[in-house]
Amino acid sequence: MKDRYDVVIVGGAVIGSAVAYYLAANPDFNGSVLVVERDPTYLKAATSLSSSSIRTQFSNPINVKISQYGSEVIRNFADMMQVGDDRPDLGFHSGGYLFLARGEEQVQTLRENHDVQIACGADVVLWDRDQLADAFPHLNVADIDLASYGRSGEGWFNNTGLMYGFKNKARELGAEYITDEVVGIRREGDRVTSVTLQTGAVIKAGTIVNASGPRAALTARMAGLNIPVEPRKRTLFVFDCAQTPEGTAQVNQGRLPLMLDPTGVFCRPEGRFFLSGCPPLEDPAADWDDFEPRYDEFEEIIWPALAERSPSFEAIKVINQWAGHYDFNTLDHNLVVGRHPEVINFVFANGFSGHGLQQGPAAGRGVSELITYGEYRTLDLSEVGFERIFENRPFLEKAVI
Repeated sequence: MKDRYDVVIVGGAVIGSAVAYYLAANPDFNGSVLVVERDPTYLKAATSLSSSSIRTQFSNPINVKISQYGSEVIRNFADMMQVGDDRPDLGFHSGGYLFLARGEEQVQTLRENHDVQIACGADVVLWDRDQLADAFPHLNVADIDLASYGRSGEGWFNNTGLMYGFKNKARELGAEYITDEVVGIRREGDRVTSVTLQTGAVIKAGTIVNASGPRAALTARMAGLNIPVEPRKRTLFVFDCAQTPEGTAQVNQGRLPLMLDPTGVFCRPEGRFFLSGCPPLEDPAADWDDFEPRYDEFEEIIWPALAERSPSFEAIKVINQWAGHYDFNTLDHNLVVGRHPEVINFVFANGFSGHGLQQGPAAGRGVSELITYGEYRTLDLSEVGFERIFENRPFLEKAVI
């Protein structure tokens, strides 16, 4: 480890490793990169504990395009991240997303979102009640007025595979990783100049990237800055089904999608089981080290909604559960990517609010372009920059799960 790096990245999970990869892979960037990761096991990282899905069904064009690029990277991941003979397979399951709507307000939102998605080239269709029933005969659809189904470019994949693919390739290309924790950031006027590590080392930095996930606010405060990101707990449940409906679909070779019920409950196949979760009734900031599942959500929220939606889900049994943290942006639930407008060499890649895996490739590429060229060269992420935080100007996204 040297005493100075052109770029120091605080956090080495999927976002930090994506930034490191895109910098190291860019022939126009000839600087040095250091990634500081406090826990190399990643056992409690938002990356490791997520449901690891990707969708194009958003309401805002930039979010659609971000996920379209993410889908492209996932498809080509083995080629992009090959290290020696290792070609990482993300096991992408192209199941699609199925949004169910009831009532005038939900229907209108689905139609408006669909217009945006189609304009961006997403492969999404709208179905009426009869079309929905034909496609997925196991569902009770009497109360459903409209459905939106992603025919391609959506599904789920290996979450840690994505992270380690970026990390291993970044290291092969010259990025350095250390196990330590940033406990201080020195700032001189409008620039940050160095980080102090828990081990006592002081590392000078040309640019500092905040990729700290749910701890983003703690990292920002070290530089005298603020970002409205806090950990929010989400519990996921894996359940077995006495009579599985997998294989009954009349589309996509019988495979079921990730279904989002009008209640907010979602479920998707997970091997021979199913994975499910829901928005909590109360959603306070979580303690940094609180990973205790909310066990009652399954019996009180998830199972009643699923049993109502399909007879196949009347007899189900939980076989595993865990809780992870969203790096929740309390202003507008959307990613924050870009420079601080006053401290120009402090870059944010935070606040993904549960979308970090699917948005990681575009965010990593975008940050690398800002650092290398001083501007975006591919996908313009200015709309999700820090300026809106500075101005308390929310970025509206209606399709947040």
